[in-house]
Order: sequence, then C-alpha cells, then structure tokens
Amino acid sequence: MTWLFVALGGAVGTLGRYGLARLASQHPAFGIPWGTLSANLIGSFLLGIVVTRAEGRTLFGVDAQLVLGVGVMGGFTTYSSFNLETLKLFEESGLLRASLYLGLTIISCLVGGFCGLALGRSVE
Repeated sequence: MTWLFVALGGAVGTLGRYGLARLASQHPAFGIPWGTLSANLIGSFLLGIVVTRAEGRTLFGVDAQLVLGVGVMGGFTTYSSFNLETLKLFEESGLLRASLYLGLTIISCLVGGFCGLALGRSVE
C-alpha cells in the first residue's frame, strides 16, 4: 500500500510542478525558467520541514514521510528539468545566462532547504 501512496504523492507533486511552470511561463523575466527554479526552491524548503518534523517525532509516520518526501517532493522537484534548461540556456543564450540560472538555483535551494530545516526544528 505504501508504494501506491508514494505514487499518488508523486502524481500530486508532478501536477503541482506543472501548474507552477505554466503559471511562471506567463511572466517570463530575463529568459530564466522560473517555474523549475521556483519548484526546486519550494521543494527544498518543504522537504527540510518534512525531514525535521520526522526526526524522532510522531507528527509524520514512516508512510507519511515517504509519501511527502519521496512522493510529493520527488514529483514536485526535478533535477532533470533543471539540467536540461541549464544546457538549453547555455546553447541558446550563452554562458552568462546559464551561469545566472545555475547560481540562482543552487544558492536559493540551499537557503530554502536551510530555512525549512530551521523552521521544522523550531515548531513543536
């Protein structure tokens, strides 16, 4: 049954990412794929919360951790889209724009993950 719940969580996450990408594509700025960047940042933040809330606590059971972490966040964030978009930016727009996107993604997702961990640990 856990497998089914993880798969359903993945479907929810994938639909969320698709919706976010569609929304972000309506407001392009600087030629950056904001939908994927936003999904990875939000996913990093939320995964930090899920992980910390599960540390030695009963708020999230093992199944809920798998559904939310592996399923929803796994479907919501995606390295493959990030990788492809970075390569396309490099080919189509050059090193500067690709580097900007790469740096924004890495820094913002690390900050998002840190904030999620901090918030998750501070909430009782």
